[in-house]
Amino acid sequence: MKETCSVLNPTKMIGSIPGIDVGHQFFSRAEMVVLGFHSHWLNGIDYIGQARRSDLGDYKLPLAVSIVLSGQYEDDLDNFEEIVYTGQGGNNLLGDKRQIKDQVMRLGNLGLKNCIEHSVPVRVVRGHKCTNSYVGKVYTYDGLYKVVNYWAEKGVSGFTVYKFRLKRLEGQPPLTTSQVHYTRSRVPDSIAEIRGLVCKDITGGQEDIPIPATNLVDDPPVPPTGFTYHKDMKFAKNVKLPLNASGCSCRGTCTDPGVCACAKLNGSDFPYVFRDGGRLIEPKAVVFECNPNCGCGPGCVNRISQRGLKYRLEVFRTPNRGWGVRCWDYIPSGAPICEYIGRLTKTDDIDSAAGNSYIFDIDCLQTMKGLDGRERRLRDVSLPVNLENDDDKMSESVPEFCIDAGSAGNVARFINHSCQPNLFVQCILSTHHDIKLARVVLIAADNIPPLKELTYDYGYALDSVAGPDGIIKQMPCYCGAADCRKRLF
Repeated sequence: MKETCSVLNPTKMIGSIPGIDVGHQFFSRAEMVVLGFHSHWLNGIDYIGQARRSDLGDYKLPLAVSIVLSGQYEDDLDNFEEIVYTGQGGNNLLGDKRQIKDQVMRLGNLGLKNCIEHSVPVRVVRGHKCTNSYVGKVYTYDGLYKVVNYWAEKGVSGFTVYKFRLKRLEGQPPLTTSQVHYTRSRVPDSIAEIRGLVCKDITGGQEDIPIPATNLVDDPPVPPTGFTYHKDMKFAKNVKLPLNASGCSCRGTCTDPGVCACAKLNGSDFPYVFRDGGRLIEPKAVVFECNPNCGCGPGCVNRISQRGLKYRLEVFRTPNRGWGVRCWDYIPSGAPICEYIGRLTKTDDIDSAAGNSYIFDIDCLQTMKGLDGRERRLRDVSLPVNLENDDDKMSESVPEFCIDAGSAGNVARFINHSCQPNLFVQCILSTHHDIKLARVVLIAADNIPPLKELTYDYGYALDSVAGPDGIIKQMPCYCGAADCRKRLF
């Protein structure tokens, strides 16, 4: 990709890179290279060399732009907000981290030294062991740091090393790796060890993985109340799911998208890959999964969302947004998190005066047409025959069905809104082919580090919610995103 100029940012950039925010995770150094974030797959210091003399004549080159801390040097000191970074060179590349010769002031080392003179910030990335990464590590971008000073000293192996002290610039989003350190090296031996624990398992044993609740905000701390946990969807008396979905004739697991009837509905391809336990390749208007009438088994690649919770989730009290949800594990992009569970009912049967804020409209049809400001996602999926020529249904602006999780639901009811979310909503058909009754599944939109709050965009249009008296209601948004709309609706 570098040779064909296919990397995202081929010209090395000083400071932040658009689209890569603090907390962004890379699952290999190669990912950093192809994004142009850190352009060498091995060196810990990335720098601008003499070749840029023509357009950077005011700077003394080389000039460092980013560093990676991954435990490669025995002399590194890392206190998160302040770093004493060991320069490059002289270490044993066989992996024992020991110095075998003196370092010299050139290349990346000289680049860091020149950053002091020009007050140029450096991007800092930390690497951690991670079983979910295909290289055994995950790399987290922790923001911009200023090189304060440097010196040479004899390292613990007796050879000269250069040390660079860096301090994190103020005004940036909080560090995530100081929290990652907790989950990486101090995972609780039992749920009872968690600080602020108010409930050991809100599911009451219904889920395979317990979901604890913590509260470090209220005094006295209280658990979430006013609902009954349900693992599976409940249905109103006047809602019946169709049972006439045709299935594929595959056996064991579906492997050939040219033969699998379900894959043909997805544009003649499988929407998932098996990597990391199963990941959705891209958002679609609707995903057709294999159903009970298919010949394949539960291990099929086209049944990923049907496997239940697989991440260790925690419901926690937030300072100003009620309850929220976070995860103790790294979540890779495209991984299904959970389905939105509650009571599936007709939208017309909802009491609008009750002030229920746990209503989720099943708006797959509206998304297909991009109605009411929704992101259109029709793409290459095949519409069921009963919808291909049904203009009336396709033009509906109000979803016919919704999910009410007000009094009964699962962990999804606690996931908060964000104007810059890390989850997205995916409609999925896995027992029938009626799009108006599709399952609503929340999918990771990016690699999500441990303890980062999970959020999705509730999708309200401004001034779209009215009270029983017909007056437009307004609710402020406290998501804290850089591009926050300031109002939820």
